[in-house]
Amino acid sequence: MIKSSKITRGGLYTALTILILYICSIAPTNKLTLLAVASAIIPLSILTIGIKYSFAVYCASGLLAVILGLNASAVNYILLFGVYGFIKYYVEALRKPVLEILLKLIFFICSAGLLYGVYSLLGLPLNFALNIFILSLIYIVFAFIYDYALTIIINFIDTKFKGRV
Repeated sequence: MIKSSKITRGGLYTALTILILYICSIAPTNKLTLLAVASAIIPLSILTIGIKYSFAVYCASGLLAVILGLNASAVNYILLFGVYGFIKYYVEALRKPVLEILLKLIFFICSAGLLYGVYSLLGLPLNFALNIFILSLIYIVFAFIYDYALTIIINFIDTKFKGRV
């Protein structure tokens, strides 16, 4: 694929990501679902335009989300949902299932702490109705469900659209 085609697709992926993040910032519900959909764009771009251009998509999407003032959506995308496509790509390249699970778990735990810190620093609302231990367990379960769902999406894209996208 020629370079201009990759750049064009990267621009389209960035625009689509920003559109989804914008909807996420104004929608009263389904924020996690929309963030998960936005995060699926990075693996799509890795499959279609390569890792280097996908990193540019991630950086441009994160920067535009911050510039547009999509506060919580931007923070969640930059620190967890956007970067996870790259984490998944590199971790699963190891082809060692136990190590993959451990590394993903470490990433999710670190990202939770980082998200908490950034939310506190920026003064974004943190409403915890549950004990932090229970919340952490729920977060870990969510993380593995999210990973599995993203795997299904990636496999679907890879089998149905490979070569056509």
